[in-house]
Amino acid sequence: MKFTNRLSTETSPYLLQHAHNPVDWYPWGEEAFAKAKSEDKPILLSVGYSACHWCHVMAHESFENERIATLMNTLFVNIKVDREERPDVDEIYMNAVQMLTGRGGWPMTVFLTPEGKPFYGGTYFPPEDRHNIPAFPRVLAGIAQAYREKPADVSQSTAEILSRLEQLARREQTTRPLDVSVLEKAVEGLAQHYDETHGGLGQAPKFPNTSVFSLFLRHAHATGNRHYLDMTIHTLRKMAQGGMYDHLGGGFHRYSVDERWLVPHFEKMLYDNALLARLYLEGYQASGDPFFRQVVEDILAYVEREMVSPEGGFYSTQDADSEGKEGKFFVWDQDEVMRILGDEVGEIFCRYYDVTDAGNFEQKTILHPTLELEQLARLFRRDVDDIQQLIGQAKDRLFAVREQRVKPGRDEKILTSWNGLMISAFAEAYKILGNPDYLEVARRGIRFIQTSLCHEGRLLRSYTNGQAKFNAYLDDYACLSVALLDMYEATFEPAYLDEAVALTDVLLDRFWDAQEGGFFFTSSDHEALISRSKSAFDGAVPSGNSVAASVLLRLYYATEQQDYLTKAETIFRLFYDALEQNPFGFSNMLCGLDLYLRRPKEIVLLGDPVAPETTALLRNIHGNFIPNKTLLCFDPERPPQQGVPSLLEGKTRIEDQLTAYVCHNFACSLPVTSWEELQALVTPTRH
Repeated sequence: MKFTNRLSTETSPYLLQHAHNPVDWYPWGEEAFAKAKSEDKPILLSVGYSACHWCHVMAHESFENERIATLMNTLFVNIKVDREERPDVDEIYMNAVQMLTGRGGWPMTVFLTPEGKPFYGGTYFPPEDRHNIPAFPRVLAGIAQAYREKPADVSQSTAEILSRLEQLARREQTTRPLDVSVLEKAVEGLAQHYDETHGGLGQAPKFPNTSVFSLFLRHAHATGNRHYLDMTIHTLRKMAQGGMYDHLGGGFHRYSVDERWLVPHFEKMLYDNALLARLYLEGYQASGDPFFRQVVEDILAYVEREMVSPEGGFYSTQDADSEGKEGKFFVWDQDEVMRILGDEVGEIFCRYYDVTDAGNFEQKTILHPTLELEQLARLFRRDVDDIQQLIGQAKDRLFAVREQRVKPGRDEKILTSWNGLMISAFAEAYKILGNPDYLEVARRGIRFIQTSLCHEGRLLRSYTNGQAKFNAYLDDYACLSVALLDMYEATFEPAYLDEAVALTDVLLDRFWDAQEGGFFFTSSDHEALISRSKSAFDGAVPSGNSVAASVLLRLYYATEQQDYLTKAETIFRLFYDALEQNPFGFSNMLCGLDLYLRRPKEIVLLGDPVAPETTALLRNIHGNFIPNKTLLCFDPERPPQQGVPSLLEGKTRIEDQLTAYVCHNFACSLPVTSWEELQALVTPTRH
């Protein structure tokens, strides 16, 4: 029997996946709440996203089951939410679930009063009792009975949760001075969790933790302590040699289920690949290792091939599953590899990538190199260059075969914040690697947001199939502002800086908490929810407050507007105690605090931004890891229309040559005209 519910008119690919469930799903909105109130029924809120493997499992087991669906329809008003479209809803109720159960994750299942107040919740529930998890039908019956027969208990539970949600949003600014010792204690504490054998932090499951390793690189640069550089380089190499990395198609899967980076959860997220591209660029700058450059180029090639819409926006995710099986698209068996490559090349390839008859994942093999090319060459008594060419050609042949397989589903929703992250990655790659195609991809991404995700002066969150919707959130404004600043430093086109200023001013106007400081996740004219959160925890994606703090600092140095610096200081003071107690949860904010406390090298170039000599000098600047820097380039032949920043006062060119100044800690250098002189000025002075 074919069912169709209210989700059939939605644009979210995740919601559309549930449009033909026998569950009478409602999208989040007034209609569902009005029905719950009129019938005095509790609400079942189910939150997930399209690339979530266990979301698909629960959908198949329970939401496609007519018996369970009938129970849901009889006892509840059922609401389905795409967490990527509505992170505001997701964050509030995930906080509630974590309070109730001590853990969280997706699929998220929360039971609400008709007013939207949570009183019970969890994550995945199986269709029958399994692994000490109660069966979903039993949970449904018990919750409905409790709602009917124990209203006082429900009322007490909601009151406690709401009180704790309010406490989460309340913080006090520290009265202590902001001190660099906090950075030192943070990296020392984080380093205690380092896996000396496999890299990364902790054991299984293992996530990339990009902000932590970016913080390590900053600390190594500032202090000269190579241990933090070595930990990062080791981790980057191990990640890219593991099965979490797609050795044929480029790009990283979401995380590894084991400590060796071997077996991934196979979904590919846009934000992971954006953040990892930037981290590998930093690793390349800091080490000069060409392997890291290749990883970046492969990530971005994957994104261009699979994740860019015809209009220039970036799609959100690629699923773990294809043909109903997790990882099927990505894994191989030995017979198939040998048949495609032939005996000689096949034997070499299988030895290099650990392809065996037994396999390493459900009798199949996840490709991952187990030895260096030099070792492989010695083993087969071949020249290293020959082996490298042979492996490259073999990968190309297997990739071509893999392209004929049924591909994993793709969530073609385009999210402003994640697009901002990826635009930044392409802009940084252009600056560091010099490929003009990267700049064009970034430009198209910016133009797409300007034309498709802006409406009547407002930034919007999500775009799918020609329709943009939902007011943008804090992270949308903050991540897009970073992208614009990165584009400004890549091109020195004033329009990018002007737009970053305009977006940040909207943030300050509509998101800033005038009473306690910091940014709310939602704007002042957003839909009223049961709580207005103030997100600062850096998870897989950096928090809006941590990104916004860095934006404010960078804009202060670019515009000299004191209010930007004041607001950034307020954010750091607001979360200072929390980041000191839990550096892992505030690793990106610690990177911002590093910029604030150590202050940037303010590099000013006087000359034509597009002249060959300027391009050559910029290539040298960007080729070096200088994490805390700002770049301004002014052509004396074309003075700025908005007046001259004080940083430029009294600065002139030497004999009409391209001339550079470096300012730091309220003092400026003498003018220099060569990279060797400039390099000495931007290299840290250590005592």
